[in-house]
Parts: sequence; structure tokens; C-alpha cells
Amino acid sequence: MKRIHILILVVVVAAIGVVLSLSMNSSTYAGFAEASEHPGREYHVIGTLSPDRPIEYDAIADANSFTFYMLDNEGIEVKVRYSDTKPQDFEKLDQIVVIGKMKDDHFAAHKMNLKCPSKYNKDEVPEEYQNTTYEGTSEN
Repeated sequence: MKRIHILILVVVVAAIGVVLSLSMNSSTYAGFAEASEHPGREYHVIGTLSPDRPIEYDAIADANSFTFYMLDNEGIEVKVRYSDTKPQDFEKLDQIVVIGKMKDDHFAAHKMNLKCPSKYNKDEVPEEYQNTTYEGTSEN
């Protein structure tokens, strides 16, 4: 075999290995119902904090873990155990994406993406700017 054939064969085998490893580790967006059906698989679940449920966090006992209840987009409520520190202003979040796997009675999240509420409301324009128009001036 020529060297070029060996090189092409090595590149093809490496490419196949990369594609297989990426497809095995990929996770998908789903709700808690689908995550419950496949407990060993990793999922991204989008939702909000359950409004009437407590957030359990004890910095003295375990600063790197806390528990909360979350409603997914389908309205299913599940207890989520996050294995990292509690983010500041966690209670004020608009939306949460938890990444992890379903365990026996809870969702074990190892990563979270947070959507904080906007401090700017597009519908509320200050009165002094409501009827202001700006016209360009031309200097010749």
C-alpha cells in the first residue's frame, strides 16, 4: 500500500470515531416526561421555578448542592437537585434550562443555563421620550 492510501485510511477512521463519539454524548431538549422514560440519558429541560415550592439550600451542610422544584413547558413538576453552588438571585429567574439525567425521584442536574428577567421593559417608555422625534440636520 502506498503512503497516501494509509494516510487516507487513518483520516477516515479518525473521522468515523469523532462522529460516533459526538453522537453518543449529545443530549436533546425534552420535558420531564421523556426524561423519566429514559433515566440513563442526558436531557436539557426548559422550565420555570414552581411558585409555591421551597428552595432547599444549606450553605453550612453542603454549599455545593441545592434542591428546588421546577415546572417544565408541559406543566409537569419535578424536584431538581443541582450539584453546584446556588446562583445569586435564583428566585427571580424567568426561565431555567437544567442539564442532567432523571434519577429515582428527582432530576439530577450538573449544569444550568439561566434567563434572568430583563430590567428593561420595551412596553414602558419614559414619558419624556414618548413623542420625541429626531430629525437630521444637514450643513452645506
